[in-house]
Amino acid sequence: MTDRRPCKVCNFTRQKSYGVVVPSLEDLKKTGGEFLGFSPSESVTVVLENDGTIVEDQAYFLCLPFNTKFMLLQQKETWSPVRKVDGGTAWMARESVLLEADAVDSSSAMLPWWDLAQQLKQDLASIILMSEAELQTLVDAPRPELASALGFKEERAEKLQETLQRVLDRREEERQSKELLELYLKASENEDRQQDEAGQEDAGDAGDAADVTDGMEVDAASGFISRTLMVLKGKTSPETRLSTEDLQMVVTRGVEAMQQVLGWDRERTSALLQACEAELNTRLQQIQAMQSIRSSAQPDSSQRSSEESTGGGVQSPAQGSG
Repeated sequence: MTDRRPCKVCNFTRQKSYGVVVPSLEDLKKTGGEFLGFSPSESVTVVLENDGTIVEDQAYFLCLPFNTKFMLLQQKETWSPVRKVDGGTAWMARESVLLEADAVDSSSAMLPWWDLAQQLKQDLASIILMSEAELQTLVDAPRPELASALGFKEERAEKLQETLQRVLDRREEERQSKELLELYLKASENEDRQQDEAGQEDAGDAGDAADVTDGMEVDAASGFISRTLMVLKGKTSPETRLSTEDLQMVVTRGVEAMQQVLGWDRERTSALLQACEAELNTRLQQIQAMQSIRSSAQPDSSQRSSEESTGGGVQSPAQGSG
């Protein structure tokens, strides 16, 4: 009994863990494999669970402290470090969702959407904390692979991607509403300033036109900001998610130039430009309607001021006669 050593064993997903007492490395492979449900005919590799060091030497095995935790690997399985999410409060387990005869492809961990999918698997509410770029990455992920990573059926993965796209659209609509409101307020401020400082009209227009960019990087080849390119390549109604200035820029560029920017065929690019032009016309009509309402309200204000002035002139003689 003095030669028997207490050890801990787990599989490569760390979902199963057992305590065993064995006298040798070979007995660890055999007994640990039985606990983990391995086939006796398959070869087993033993590594240290904390850093993946391969343990093949019996003498080294005997030098390790009691209760050392080992990971037992079958063919095509590889060691990977423990991942943490939520500031280290939840362990991110990497588990196989394929058939029992298949092994998880370790290269999937290198895909840009893999870690994002694991966050969603742990907590779907993490969507609200993801950036637009991260959401777009999940929307563009291959649906079968995303479903496999999440343990979903493809139909459910499709609905998830549609939901993520709606979240993207809603954020873009909110941004556009904010931009339109800012443009309206700036236009109103400029109009008031022009009434008081008629000589600074051109300078006011130039200042208003210059304040357009939102501080994002501009792609040198296309002249578009990176967010605009991401929106243009979106899956649903990108024209509704662009600012008015971006729409004007797209329409002005024309089909051939946008083909080169987007890398699309002519038919698809032409359809996008038609949609952008229609959206731009709709917004221009809305702006014209607001200007019409504002201009029709100004005569009423002037008339009220005139009536008040006239009333004051009539009142003065009455006070004098008293």
